Amino acid sequence: MSGESRGRRFAEAALAAGSAVADKGKERLTVALGGAERTRVIVVLAAVLGLSGADAATVGASATELRAGLHITNTDIGLLVAVSSLVGAVATLPFGVLADRVRRTRVLGATIVLWGAAMIWSATASNFGDLLTTRLFLGAVTASAGPLVASLVGDWFGSWERGRIWGAILAGEYLGAGIGFAITGNIAAASWRAAFVVLALPAFALAVTVWRLREPERGGKGVLASDHGPPPPEALAEEGEQETDAQRLARERGVEPDPKLVISPSAAARMGLVRATRYVLRVRTNLVLILASACGYYFLAGVQTFGVEFSRDQYGVDTALANLLLLAIGGGALAGVLASGTISDLLLRRGRLNARIVTPAVAAAATFVLFVPAIFTRSAATALPYLIAAAFFLGAQNPPLDAARLDIMPPRLWGRAEAVRTLLRSLAQALAPLLFGAVSDHVFGGGRSGLQWTFAVMLVPLGASSYLLFQGLRHYSRDVATAAASAGYAGPA
Repeated sequence: MSGESRGRRFAEAALAAGSAVADKGKERLTVALGGAERTRVIVVLAAVLGLSGADAATVGASATELRAGLHITNTDIGLLVAVSSLVGAVATLPFGVLADRVRRTRVLGATIVLWGAAMIWSATASNFGDLLTTRLFLGAVTASAGPLVASLVGDWFGSWERGRIWGAILAGEYLGAGIGFAITGNIAAASWRAAFVVLALPAFALAVTVWRLREPERGGKGVLASDHGPPPPEALAEEGEQETDAQRLARERGVEPDPKLVISPSAAARMGLVRATRYVLRVRTNLVLILASACGYYFLAGVQTFGVEFSRDQYGVDTALANLLLLAIGGGALAGVLASGTISDLLLRRGRLNARIVTPAVAAAATFVLFVPAIFTRSAATALPYLIAAAFFLGAQNPPLDAARLDIMPPRLWGRAEAVRTLLRSLAQALAPLLFGAVSDHVFGGGRSGLQWTFAVMLVPLGASSYLLFQGLRHYSRDVATAAASAGYAGPA
């Protein structure tokens, strides 16, 4: 047998083995998520957030090449991310209204097409002004993801498993960020333009897939059936909209709703944007969750933008190794995302009404403590365990918080409530890169020590996040009962 024939047979065998492994992995994932349709929905929604995360991370991973190619500073890099987030924050509000009133899968699919176009446009920029313009447009179209995905999750999946489902979907955001750092970041070392084009190509295929998804019935009445069996009997209401586990526990314990905030489903559906915004900000737990989430995302945005440069300068590693270091850290965050939703769901099923608040509160405190030694050591080997553990707890905050927001808000306001949250969270994300860059350059003098002390100072919001969540425990039970009353389980309709 010739060498060419042996090589061909070896390649065919390797391809067959890889295909078998992929098929086995797909089968296990389908079983774990409860069926083919559920798996398809979860993977698609995760991919939507992943695409957004990859784009944001690519700007940070390409920071060195962008500075050299366009002759810009750290402050300019921060501005690129900031303007995208600011425009997205404003654009989120109309998308929140659409999420509560139109066919969500079609709107989301159409905007993803525009994402892809905006990414290709970014690759053609010839100067900083052109790139800034493309980021403005990109921020406007990516704003659809937050309210549309949140509303779809609430209607596709039951409350008894939303923490776990949110964990799986948010894993896509972290995987996307990992791709942005490790893959497109390395591509950017050769050409930052190519990095943006590589991100654009999957967007068009994803748009078609989202467009073809079945639109769920509103109010949590069109929950996707699971191969694991029917939902718990206590999780189902005989009529009206779906009662969540937290709402059921509040009702069983006799928690009284706030009569000033009880509204009927029809009244919630008719609310205009201004009135709906006033309502969701009057729910005190919601305000706490928004602020706590904003603090966590503020720090994460700074890490995504300047993490590679900090790792390279602080630990004395090259760009490729810095990208791999952040990929390992991303693995820790991914593990936290997947674990925390399941843990909070389990605690809730065991009667811990406040599980979806306590879990992220503890995680936020742990994140603050673990990042301190990682920032001040000069050894990558010493820092890595702390960074992975800190990233685990940083990621662990989000799935329980996302599930908790659906517990405290009437279903017919899910889209607009998520839009308001995304608006305020995006403002924090927009400010983070700009403030990280400006503080590094102008307060601490730039360079390695400038970024080091900037990261140290920016830990303060993480501590504030934990404090806010523990304070939120005082109002959570009553706000859950109010949402239940608004859905028609108790009190006036």
